[in-house]
Amino acid sequence: MGYKLAGFDVLGCNEIDPRMMGAYKANHDPKYAYLEPIQAFKNRKDLPKELYDLDILDGSPPCSSFSMAGSRESGWGKKKKFKEGQAMQVLDTLFFDFIDLAKELQPKVVIAENVKGILMGAAKSYVIAIYREFDKAGYYLQHFLLNGSKMGLPQRRQRVFFIALRKDLAAPFLEQKDMFTICPKLKLDFNERPIPFKEVADYLGAPISAYAKRAWDMRKEGDADISYSKARIEGMKVSDMNNFYVYDDKVCPTLVAQKCNGLLFSYPIFLSITEACKIGSYPSDYNFVGVNARYLIGMSVPPIMVAKIATEIYKQWLGKSATT
Repeated sequence: MGYKLAGFDVLGCNEIDPRMMGAYKANHDPKYAYLEPIQAFKNRKDLPKELYDLDILDGSPPCSSFSMAGSRESGWGKKKKFKEGQAMQVLDTLFFDFIDLAKELQPKVVIAENVKGILMGAAKSYVIAIYREFDKAGYYLQHFLLNGSKMGLPQRRQRVFFIALRKDLAAPFLEQKDMFTICPKLKLDFNERPIPFKEVADYLGAPISAYAKRAWDMRKEGDADISYSKARIEGMKVSDMNNFYVYDDKVCPTLVAQKCNGLLFSYPIFLSITEACKIGSYPSDYNFVGVNARYLIGMSVPPIMVAKIATEIYKQWLGKSATT
């Protein structure tokens, strides 16, 4: 959706989850759709010619390995299986499978999104390896930590975007970034007006449970989530980051991939589906084909963030390279 908003044609996708693929097909009817692990897809030798030398190859390798809310280092190198019934995989190496795919298809630009936790602590070693592998694949790489609330998204969603330009196209754009680094100049400075929740609210969400209501009744201004209230009841703080508070006058926090998340601070109700769509920049008529809407939106890169990035890449790189 983001690339279409930016004026690009989207040719297809590779996806491992049949439910996500079902939603993608229902809404976009892709010309090419490969329902299989990327480890199999990257080794295909029967791909159509138009999937080579693409303007942009976009991917979001699963980020739970680097999320500050996840197991992080203790889970690295271990095979995991998502609850959707996907194959067992080592999630923290999928980024390198994606780079292998880029090396095979040789798109002009590669974009990969991840959580900001990948820039923290021991995960920095992965970032160094990602830079090294993109260099071997023939790309200049740089990364940007962007906040959706500054990009026209009514959500405080911070994500890292790795953006690579193929070296043979980069000469017109190269600049000395610092003493040791030369890379293609790309300016991604967004500073749009924050959109508070009340501007997208309809207050039609489902009521919270009686247990949650008891905690909600003890909320105090400034509480980030319902765990603060639970601590006042039970005498100890228990993590409940999924049931975060949404304040009318503030930008909504990051939507997470859970069935029930986002409690209104002003009313004892959850976010409505329509509100979740607006917060995630999804169209109100999106066909979720039975997939929980909050889960799909929480798992997604917000389309408006992609549209803003893709527009700048075209304006600053692709649109200029066609005439140079």
